[in-house]
Parts: sequence; structure tokens; C-alpha cells
Amino acid sequence: MPTTAPPVHAPASFTTPADAVTAYLRAKDGNRPHLLRAAFVDNAQLTMRVRTPGISFPPGALGREAIADMLVTNFNQTWENVYTLCLGTPPPRGSTRLSCGWLVVMSAKQDGSVRAGCGRYDWTFDLACGRARSLVITIDAMETVACDIGTMADWIAALPSPWCDLHRLAATAPPTLALRAVIDRLRQSA
Repeated sequence: MPTTAPPVHAPASFTTPADAVTAYLRAKDGNRPHLLRAAFVDNAQLTMRVRTPGISFPPGALGREAIADMLVTNFNQTWENVYTLCLGTPPPRGSTRLSCGWLVVMSAKQDGSVRAGCGRYDWTFDLACGRARSLVITIDAMETVACDIGTMADWIAALPSPWCDLHRLAATAPPTLALRAVIDRLRQSA
């Protein structure tokens, strides 16, 4: 009896906006720039609005490769143990816009200091393919947290990912003043 070769699966041409956001977070947090192919169209535009002295970024980038260099490759030269959550629920299939709060926890490669930050993502998706045409990242707070990365990682990894409810996040957070300040900032912007 002849054997049949397994089917060859072509890459999916349509991504849901929720899949695009998830791909972006997996790429950034896990230092996997190739995953941005599922998050952004080739000529996507990134705009950064940094409203805190706790971190710095260039004002933006044009094109998926430039976004990958800035938000994945260069970012991961300085930071590790990166965990990001989006607040709220995933956007429905066919959405063209999404605005949501976010929280990040990470540690510095140089000295091991732990940071927690928050802000807002404003996404615009291409209706034809579901990937992002533009992303505006607003960083409202970035604080050094007096807590070891193991404690912070255990906490954030136990939460639903990448979408989490602000109430659940706040109710389970380690009791550090800097983290509470970041969560309070999230509450103010919600």
C-alpha cells in the first residue's frame, strides 16, 4: 500500500487582531523578532510616547524590520525576564482598532534590577489581513521595584496571558510600593 505524504500547510494569510497582539507580545517578551511577521504588515508604523523618565526609546520606527530592531532586538539587549499583559479582553475578529492598557515586568541584564511599567497600546489593524498597520505605545510609568524577579515572574506568570482583568491583576500583586504606584496609574487611565 503506498504511503501518503503529509499535507503541506501554507502560512495563513489572515490573522485575527487578537492573534496579532499575541504575536507581538511573544516576539517582544521572548526575543523572537521573526514572530512579528504575524503581528505587523511590512510597512507598519510605530510611534512611541514616553511620559516617564524611567525609560527611553526613539520616537518611532517605520516598517516591520525597523520595529523588530527597536522593540525586540535592541530592547532585549538591555532587558530580560520580560512579561507583558494587556488589560481587558481580546478584540473581536474583524476589529480595525484596539486601545488597551498594558503592564510589563522585567529585569535589567546589567544589574538585575526589576522594573514594572504601564501605559497604553493604540492599535490600527488592516482589515484585509488582520495584522497591525500602526501601533502607538504610550509609556506612562516605569518604576524600579524592590522585589526579586522570581517573585514578580511567579506572580505575573500565574495570571491569564496575554489578556488580564485589572481587578485580578491588582488583587494578586506583590505588596511593593513601586508596583502599587504603577497599578494605581493603570487604574487612573482605565
